[in-house]
Amino acid sequence: MADTALQSPPPGPDDDADTATDDLAAERLRHVLGPVAVVRDTVLGGGFYNSARLLELADGRRLVLKTAPRASAVALTHEQGLLDTEALFHRLAARAGAHVPTVLHHEPVGPGNPAEWLLLTYLDGTTWDAARDRITPADHAALRRRLGESMARIATVTGPVYGYPRPASGLSGPDWPSAFTAMLHAVLADAIRFDVALPAPAALLADLPVRFGRQLAEVRRPALVHFDAWEGNVVLGRTGTGAWHLSGLIDGERAFFGDPLAELVGLDPLGSAEEDPDFMAGYRSLGPGPVIDTGARARLALYRVYLALIMRVECAPRAYDGELTAWRDTWSAEYVTRQLAALDALEA
Repeated sequence: MADTALQSPPPGPDDDADTATDDLAAERLRHVLGPVAVVRDTVLGGGFYNSARLLELADGRRLVLKTAPRASAVALTHEQGLLDTEALFHRLAARAGAHVPTVLHHEPVGPGNPAEWLLLTYLDGTTWDAARDRITPADHAALRRRLGESMARIATVTGPVYGYPRPASGLSGPDWPSAFTAMLHAVLADAIRFDVALPAPAALLADLPVRFGRQLAEVRRPALVHFDAWEGNVVLGRTGTGAWHLSGLIDGERAFFGDPLAELVGLDPLGSAEEDPDFMAGYRSLGPGPVIDTGARARLALYRVYLALIMRVECAPRAYDGELTAWRDTWSAEYVTRQLAALDALEA
């Protein structure tokens, strides 16, 4: 990385804001670690909700400071205490043997702290999506197997309830049908709140958990689900030009407790992980793994509808640019239509 200090711009109106942010990051580090020297502070891109900064310390440590929007910021119903959820996910996943960042501190919203923040260790490497063009077919197959194994480890964790882990959200329940119904109905209500047109009649979408309640009831254990393990949240590493390896999984802020099959949907939002023999071989290397029968296919279609609705509705409160919003509108309409057709066929 070039030394930008030698090419710094002339003083401008944003300098005070940048200095204030740096001072806040240093203050939070001192709060957790005591006196430390930050030699480099870099804004990390790629996130869609929380902000993140890479803090490189004089003693060689590299940490990530994540900060949520202010509690008063507009957001989807399930977007409450996301950094609290991320801290919980990383702690539970680490105990299960998955490679994830270590949680150093989580600070919730409180007096004098209008936005929660989280301090984590940094996973060295690059995200899978950034390295995609440099991965050989053999490395790709091996990585998918390792990813499947990692997801199987995470799925061994059993939560105390079904749904999102924060009781205040109201998106949890004593069984999976009730929890998933609350989750789906919440994003439908968000569409009304943010005046987002749905890709299918609201009543039809709201009725899906009733139509397929028997299939949802086949889930008998609230497994830990990351639900956002796409290639941008998977970190890879390599030595020189050697083979790539799986460094770990990041950004567990969307996690919930429910059907482990839902992990396949978040992992491949545009594909079908259940049809990937390498991923499924890795998943089943730790046990029998999921059986993709008629009930499982119905549930996968339901989770794909849910994720597509989230990706469509969140464009409004986040004020995404017109091109991204238009793409998501078109994609989600076609995607939901396909999933509804698949559900109709399965029901028949």
